[in-house]
Amino acid sequence: MRKETKCIHAGYTPKNGEPRMIPIIQSTTFKYDSSEDMGKLFDLEAEGYFYTRLQNPTNDMVAAKIAALEGGTAAMLTSSGQAATFYSVFNLAGAGDHVVASSTIYGGSFNLFNVTMRRMGIDFTFVDPDCSDEELEAAFRPETKAVFGETIANPALIVLDIERFAKAAHAHGVPLIIDNTFATPVNCRPFEWGADIVTHSTTKYMDGHDATVGGAIVDSGNFDWMAHADKFPGLTTPDESYHGITYAEKFGNAGAFITKATAQLMRDLGSIPSPMNAYILNLGLESLAVRMERHCTNAQKVAEYLQKHEKVAWVNYPGLPGNKYYERAKKYMPEGTCGVISFGVKGGRAAAEVFMKQLKLAIIATHVADAHTCILHPANSTHRQMTDEELIAGGVGPDLVRLSVGIENADDIIEDLEQALACL
Repeated sequence: MRKETKCIHAGYTPKNGEPRMIPIIQSTTFKYDSSEDMGKLFDLEAEGYFYTRLQNPTNDMVAAKIAALEGGTAAMLTSSGQAATFYSVFNLAGAGDHVVASSTIYGGSFNLFNVTMRRMGIDFTFVDPDCSDEELEAAFRPETKAVFGETIANPALIVLDIERFAKAAHAHGVPLIIDNTFATPVNCRPFEWGADIVTHSTTKYMDGHDATVGGAIVDSGNFDWMAHADKFPGLTTPDESYHGITYAEKFGNAGAFITKATAQLMRDLGSIPSPMNAYILNLGLESLAVRMERHCTNAQKVAEYLQKHEKVAWVNYPGLPGNKYYERAKKYMPEGTCGVISFGVKGGRAAAEVFMKQLKLAIIATHVADAHTCILHPANSTHRQMTDEELIAGGVGPDLVRLSVGIENADDIIEDLEQALACL
């Protein structure tokens, strides 16, 4: 099936007389005929469900759809994109370990790594996504366990050279984790360029309607854990908290990562979405391909308008010819990037705030990447915890305005921007 068809049909195939839509299994527990049957589940000797804190059929059907869209072998849903980011790294790294990450990642992810996970004893080195090969090489240490980056940085809109970062990660025997939230698998499939693990904030384009917070992790099944057994003892040595199972041996490259994340992390931390939220997410996934096409065409038109406006100081959108990442975007995302534009108005931070107050259609909101056009001043909100130096390193200047172009009529969006800019 092609991607548009997978959005509708992947993950669930109803049998004769069964519901056409993915059913909502709104139950905490599941009944078994014998203690022996349940024991097999706890030993990971049989497939099935016993408690929704670990797994739920509705959630797994939706996760399977996302895995199919990304071309992965296994996936899991989490309660938020933050949880997905945390699980993807914590599944590999513990106290005393080290991770290389792009410096331009989403502010919430940066704070998670730079503050919270440092308290857990995991160290991070942040590198400019456009650093030289020598600088990238110098970031690695013997205790490095992963490399983390974003397909399209939020909100700097830097397009990562996935192939280059994958090559560097693999040269050091570690996987590349890519947050593919902005591009979605409709526009980019990082596994095809060497990435090993993909994460999503499904809250964004996948849901697409401001309805549910959620996250997802997808495994490519390509990373050979046993070939680097000394680096990943959690996957390659017996887990005494699960009856001595060695995940990489029992489930192979295709299933080890997600099984461990479920059996260990979801069991102990419990960041699972409700089945109802997974159901709503699936409704968004069904129209994802159609919406992404509209987001991209609208954003292209709006970016071209802003680029010509006398009161706009600069515009950053990878789809604009002449943009620093235009050619790289064409390589990794030939059918479009996303609906998010960064720009600055003449007059800087103060002018940006005046401009945003005048908008009538575009709403000021912390959200991004959904059907509604919304706008945000990151330095005053999502990236507020970062210093000026960290903001600059993250590609977020004090005048940067993030515009998330929705699926309304593009001319209505432009008219709203026009009347607001006229007030400056």
